[in-house]
Amino acid sequence: MRFLKMIFTWWEGATIGTALYSARKGRFVAEDGAGNRYYESKKGPRRRWVIYAGGNDASNVPAEWHGWLHQTVEDVPDQSLPPARQWETPYTPNMTGTGAAYRPAGALEKGRNRASASGDYEAWSPN
Repeated sequence: MRFLKMIFTWWEGATIGTALYSARKGRFVAEDGAGNRYYESKKGPRRRWVIYAGGNDASNVPAEWHGWLHQTVEDVPDQSLPPARQWETPYTPNMTGTGAAYRPAGALEKGRNRASASGDYEAWSPN
């Protein structure tokens, strides 16, 4: 079943072509905390790519790995960066469009109940 999914879907994980290319011409570099797997080319021009653990969304790549993918940083982030500070929050991908997205008071999804403000519009009506 997983093989069929790799053939017919592109929106989650690797397609069969990407998996074969990664196995043949890529060198596995590391895996981040979210399960994304990072590769670079064995020879020829230096190319780097990621195979996502879940849905193919670029916001699933943490900032330090983003720099590595775009060749801004040479060293693998897991080996070259200092450990996270106590006050740093763990990385979370963009949640827009999901049920976990931020919805402020007054949003349509929350029932449109918000506190009134001084700049609220009052419609004119004839007496």
